[in-house]
Amino acid sequence: MILGLRTVSYHVGDLTKAKAWFTDLVGHAPYFDEPFYVGFNVGGFELGLLPDGDGVGTYWGVDDIESEVARVLSMGSNLKDAVRNVGEGIRVAVVTDPFGNDIGLIENPHFRVG
Repeated sequence: MILGLRTVSYHVGDLTKAKAWFTDLVGHAPYFDEPFYVGFNVGGFELGLLPDGDGVGTYWGVDDIESEVARVLSMGSNLKDAVRNVGEGIRVAVVTDPFGNDIGLIENPHFRVG
């Protein structure tokens, strides 16, 4: 089941500069800081920085990504990006709904609302 909006990600050309700028913007350091992804907890939502220029920018949280991908596919969506581990147990996938919209799903054991 979809738990709610969890992550908005921005693609940045310079992760180091972006991390510093967003740290100033949100007023605190990221809770997750790796060369492939930087994540901030901002008021119960995640603001993510990705050091590349492609991919979906909004992810909906799920408890069990395998089950949720199967459920959404059974509803007529298509698989765009299969479930993959992006580091430290965080798994993402992207499906395309019947209307052509890409929907990002994320299972993140490190992030809790509130």
